[in-house]
Amino acid sequence: MKSLQRILWVLFTAFTLLFFSCSKKQIPVSSGQYTPAAANAEMQHFMNGGVERNLDTGRKKPKQIIRTAGKYIGTPHCMGGTTKKCMDCSGLTYVSFAKHKITIPRNSQEQARYGQIIFNPGDLKKGDLVFFTKSYSTSDYITHVGIYLGNGKFIHASTSNGVIETPLNNPWWGQRFVFGTRVF
Repeated sequence: MKSLQRILWVLFTAFTLLFFSCSKKQIPVSSGQYTPAAANAEMQHFMNGGVERNLDTGRKKPKQIIRTAGKYIGTPHCMGGTTKKCMDCSGLTYVSFAKHKITIPRNSQEQARYGQIIFNPGDLKKGDLVFFTKSYSTSDYITHVGIYLGNGKFIHASTSNGVIETPLNNPWWGQRFVFGTRVF
């Protein structure tokens, strides 16, 4: 497991340096620009907490989870919400999995510790979880989660629009994408 983490860290570091050297955009944060060094340090700290844990999905299929998440489209956003009345991003994933008797943690930072990490968005498959950073101010590295739908889209609970489908290459989300995880 430690050697896998090292390999993933090397790949992430190379990807991050390549991304930031090829991109003129940097994610603004309250203390200035989000630099490659800051990204590397935060990713290392996150990875040290453990990643690629196994999630028992039984015989459930990704399409079942996607179908359940889709029933919440239009639900307004509220922090901590897990109902049709209002829902947050990790609440959507938590409830969508729970309805199929799959237990995942309640927050996006901890959900990101499960499944095989996928750094390249082009390698994502339906049902993969997608994770983002710096979507709001917090000490957590991972701040947002959604479920990949295929065709470059994901379903999630947006603070401004509630539960919606969004293109992964959306300017806001595309620059905050960290990785996906394959739990199925």
